[in-house]
Amino acid sequence: MNAPAPTFNRWLIFALLTVAGVLNLVDRQIIAVLKPDMAAELGWTDNDYGTLGAWFQGAMAVGLLFAGPLVDRIGTRWANTVGVFTWSLAAMFHGLAHSLTQFTLCRIGLGATESMGTPSAIKTVAAILPSNLRSIGFGLINAVSSVGAISAPILIPFLAQPFGWRGAFVIAGVAGVVWTLVWVVMTRKVPFNDTPATAPVDAGAPPARSILRDRATWAVAGAKILSDSTWWLLLFWMPDFLNRQFGLSGVAIGPPLALAYAGGALGSLVSGALATHFLRRGVPVNRVRKTAMLVCALMVLVLPLANGADSPWTAAAILAVVLAAHQGFSTNLFALITDVTERSKVGRVTSFGAFCGNIGGMGIIKAAGIVLTAGLGYAPLFAFACVSYLAALGWIQLLLPKLTQVDDAAAEPALRH
Repeated sequence: MNAPAPTFNRWLIFALLTVAGVLNLVDRQIIAVLKPDMAAELGWTDNDYGTLGAWFQGAMAVGLLFAGPLVDRIGTRWANTVGVFTWSLAAMFHGLAHSLTQFTLCRIGLGATESMGTPSAIKTVAAILPSNLRSIGFGLINAVSSVGAISAPILIPFLAQPFGWRGAFVIAGVAGVVWTLVWVVMTRKVPFNDTPATAPVDAGAPPARSILRDRATWAVAGAKILSDSTWWLLLFWMPDFLNRQFGLSGVAIGPPLALAYAGGALGSLVSGALATHFLRRGVPVNRVRKTAMLVCALMVLVLPLANGADSPWTAAAILAVVLAAHQGFSTNLFALITDVTERSKVGRVTSFGAFCGNIGGMGIIKAAGIVLTAGLGYAPLFAFACVSYLAALGWIQLLLPKLTQVDDAAAEPALRH
């Protein structure tokens, strides 16, 4: 019998995974943070920016249809390697773009390659953490990713000052290539035990059909469409909102954005920790997940107040509450996938849910460009967003009135606490 992996492996791999999440978010946020400067140089309208965001989301959505099966097929180690390396190259190519068409192609490339990020992360957590630690694991991943969101609006303008927005893209891409090399070296002897050889999928059914027959897949998909629409709306348009409402741009926009994203980090940590606490105390998973999602959905109802805020700090504080609620909702939704899905299908279910979430994001980002070009402002967009999470929870309750946890104790990873 092989000796178990060293004790430190589990948390070392987890730490590397969280860094990958930071890089993923920073790469996609450069365009949002530097949008006023880039739009002025390249002549973009609000509708053009909405179109760029829609192409990014569409490419990611299509990519997710292929990413999930690929992640399940090649396993955790190579899924993270391929994903981070390819999206880092795509980020660097942004520095060579000069026209809207060229930039659109770069956004398509970045969206398609970043589609590997979510299913790889969820599958990695399922592979290295036992079921009772996954809630806190997902919370930590979202929290650390939010650290990237906090640091991005502060760091990116400083990078852009000496190197320009093109240099910011190149530097972010190089960081991803370095991460890939570190990951390959550090995981060469880690037994993830998550490929088809040790976790076979349904023998007689095509992969897509095997998950599409499951009510849980559609529960996750509908919830992702509704909740991710608000997330992507804020991720792409929040810097523009602060610029439009309060005239902030460049370095000045960084601190309010950092405050807003700090709320997301706090929401991830608190929701993950509380869910883990109550599960350890024996509270049924159905009650834990749905109560947490309900609290988060109610918190989002404050979003329209940001539109009437009298200062950027007040608006940022309101946005912080909303982002905290989103991350809390998202943490429990991702954990729900691992609660009710066999490990061999986690990558595909996660990808299909993320695909649907990105379709929702594609629609809302493009709709925002049209609404803003028409001069209607953010009020109608925030009105939809504030009820989207309640609708998402209602959809989950309709399809999964009682969550039943899959017993995967026999397939627990060989890694220690």
